[in-house]
Formats: sequence, C-alpha cells, structure tokens
Amino acid sequence: MIEIDGEHLTINDVVKVAREFEKVKLTKEAERRIKKACEMVEKIVIHDGMVVYGINTGFGNLANKRISSKKLDELQLNLIRSHSCGVGEPLSIDVVRAMMILRVNSLAKGYSGVRPKTVKLLVDMLNKRVHPVVPEKGSLGASGDLIPLAHIALAMVGEGEVIVDGKTMSAKQGFRRKGIKPVTLMPKEGIALINGTQLMTGIGCLVLSDAYLLLKNAQIAGVMSLEALRGTDQAFRKELHIARPHKGQLQCAENLWMLTRDSEIIASHRNCSKVQDPYTLRCMPQVFGASMDALSYVRSVLETEINSATDNPLLFPENMESLSGGNFHGQPVAMALDFLTLAISEIGSFSERRIARLVDSNLSGLPPFLTEKSGLNSGFMLPQYVAAALVSENKILCHPATADSIPTSANQEDHVSMGATAALKSLKVLKNVQYTVAIEYMTAAQGLEFHKPLRPSPAIEAAYNVIREKVSKLEEDRPFYKDIKKMFNLVRNGDIVTSVENIVGKLH
Repeated sequence: MIEIDGEHLTINDVVKVAREFEKVKLTKEAERRIKKACEMVEKIVIHDGMVVYGINTGFGNLANKRISSKKLDELQLNLIRSHSCGVGEPLSIDVVRAMMILRVNSLAKGYSGVRPKTVKLLVDMLNKRVHPVVPEKGSLGASGDLIPLAHIALAMVGEGEVIVDGKTMSAKQGFRRKGIKPVTLMPKEGIALINGTQLMTGIGCLVLSDAYLLLKNAQIAGVMSLEALRGTDQAFRKELHIARPHKGQLQCAENLWMLTRDSEIIASHRNCSKVQDPYTLRCMPQVFGASMDALSYVRSVLETEINSATDNPLLFPENMESLSGGNFHGQPVAMALDFLTLAISEIGSFSERRIARLVDSNLSGLPPFLTEKSGLNSGFMLPQYVAAALVSENKILCHPATADSIPTSANQEDHVSMGATAALKSLKVLKNVQYTVAIEYMTAAQGLEFHKPLRPSPAIEAAYNVIREKVSKLEEDRPFYKDIKKMFNLVRNGDIVTSVENIVGKLH
C-alpha cells in the first residue's frame, strides 16, 4: 500500500501502481489540505462579487465570460464533455494508471479546490482496476494534457468508456460491476481534474524506468560483442576515467570492467598486435555514460514534477487567494523527454554499429554473416537490416517536439510545449532500441560460438546461457522473427540483467 500525500511520491511508486497494481490511499493530512481548499471554493461561490477563473468564468479565451452561480456545476460538466475529443489508439493500461496516480498526488497537495470524495473516486478506480479508455492523441502539453485527462474525468462522471477485467464497457456499467458511484462535479472540480502534465509525466516515468534497464542490457550486450570481436578491456580501466570524471562515464566504466573479469577470450589475445579497438568498443564508457547522465537529469525533472501542483488557478486558503499562473505548461517535462528520447536513441545507434561489425568478416575476423556456410546461407545478414531500419526511424523521431509550437484557443494559449508528442515519441524510440539491443544480443551470442572452447567472462557466459535457453545457435538459415521476439522479451523483462547481476552484483 502506497500512501499519497502530494509530497513524497517516487518514480518507483508510479511504476508499482501502474504495472504491479499496487494499492494506494490518501493520508489524513492530504485529506485535510484537500478539504481546506474545497471550503475556499465554497466561499467563492457564495460571495457573488468574486470572479475566479475556472470557478465562475469560461475557459481559455472565454475567461472573460462570467457564469451565473446557477450554472456552475453545468459549467464543469460541459468542460469535461467538450474536452473529451481525443483520437488514435487507446493508451495502454499502465500509462492510464500512471496518469491517475499522478493526478491523485497532485490534487493531494491541496491547491486545487476539489472535494476529498472526488479524489477518493480516483483512488477507488485505481484500487478496483477500473481503467478509463483514453485516446493517445490530442494533447498539446499546455494547458497541460487537457484532452487525455478529460477522458479520465469523463469516466468519473459516469460517461465514456472503461476497461474492467479485460473488457471494454461503458463507464456506468464498469462502475456498477465494481461497486463504485460516479461523481457529480462541483465548481472548480472539472478544470482541476484536467489541468496538468500527467500524460507526459506518466509516460516519462515508465519510459525512464525501462531506459535504466535497457542501458544495463546494452552494456552487457556491448561486452558480449567486445568478446566476440576480440576486443580489449583496457579501455575500461579506472585510471582513464578519473582523468575525465563525468559521473555516468565513471559508473559505466566500472560496470564494463566488472563484466569483463576473468574472460578466457580476452586473456587469449592480450598481447596481440592490434593497437586500438574501434570506437563502438573502446568508447563504451563515454557513450553509455552520456546516456546515463541524461537519464539522471530526466529523473531529477520527473521527481520534481510528480510532486507538483500543475493545475490552474491554484488556491491558497490561508490567504483566501486564487492565483492564475502557468504550472500546467509542460515545457520542463517536454524538454526533458526530448532529451530522454535522444539518450535512448543513441544506445540503439551505438548497438547497431556493433551488429554491423559482427556480421562483416572484413572487420570481425569471424565467418561472413556469422555462418559457416555463407552463400548458401545468409546467416545474420538480415537482422542487421532490421536494426538499421529501427535506428533510421529513430533519427526521425529524435527531432525535438519542443522545437515546435502552434497557438490555440484564439491565441490565448499562444505557446504550447508539445510535451505529449515528446512522450509518445519516447515510447516508440524505446521499443525500437529494445529490439535493436535484442538483435545485438542474438548476434553477439552467435559470434561467441566461434571462439569455443575459450569461454567469455562468467558474467557474459551467464547472459549467453539465458539467451541459449530461448534462442539456439544458428546452424542453417531459419526465420528469425520468433527469435527476435523472444530476445525482445528478455530485454524488457530483465532476465539477462538478473542473471548477470547474480554474478557481479548490482550494475549502476
């Protein structure tokens, strides 16, 4: 059970709720803060002379339209209905759950003016696994992820669709099945539910978590390729990296040094005539390290964002003040996600070059395309094509979403972050690189076959053994698509990393 107080949510908590269905509850202090801001809204509604955006006005460029007190509940419902216009495929359940827990945590800070019962409805939906159907496209990232969040709010009022027990149904039907009652929105609640950065931030948390695992896989696959290509471990020595002490570089060099210990293959050519390895082997600490530093930066941004109030206006009950600002603007997260996408893409670009080297007998010293019957067999020629296609697609997807903006709401919202676009791109790039690293694993494992009876390091041998449980050595040409899918699953679920860490301890 994770306690939500608006202040101490972690990225790991988000992942647990999103993917492991960890249950949540509000703390008593959070409930107190929520109630206090709600009472302020009630005072504003009673005080007919007060005009507060989002409570008794229209929205966006209609902010100058005063709404009568008799129509305030209708105003909030109309807001949710009008904003529920997303398009595209539904977001995955883990992304929707990440959005929901982040919205709960933001509302728990007590600046939004919603009732405790409204926040508790979101908590009940999480705990009882009632997941709104949320189309993936439509958000500009300012004023927050309005449209995707509106689809969650639409379910909360008993409209729209939800997924319950693996089936898509009306929200009313899903709520009845799980014993939940929809909410009737009160003043301020509609805008409080949809003003925020929870789509981009939720995806960011999930992609970042996966990226850390991917980076570990990439380092293991990189060392497996180094072994297959008879590279040296000397470029990973600590003395080199202390002379240029970027944190990520130091950490990756330490990982790579541990992964190469006690290798018979490396020992067998320690005194060979080759002076230097190519960059994709020699510069692994520097390139992997740069991506690791980028992930650390993104983590710092997301850790701040997930514990922030991101709607508008914000209420300060102590002073009876309502302040309109721009905390919903996704620029900090959007720029970080563009950086995250680049950092992940580089892992794949780096990996593909090692795959290409492995299949090129002029560079590898191994049989052409890693098959002893080349000509009759194409061997690993085509998996490298796949990796090249994925890497090429990523180059297009790495164009920063934040480099663009398009005005909306009759030019009231004249600069937007495009943070949702940055987030959705990061998901695609992540998957492409997971496939690329999967292909490198498969290719490098084949390369090791030609060095037997010499053995790689115990860490790499452990990785090799996990691979061979799923994908056999290539003797004759066969369809590779099932093998690649199996390797992709090994990369995603962390089985190879676990086997290696059982040998060398936790990697950075």
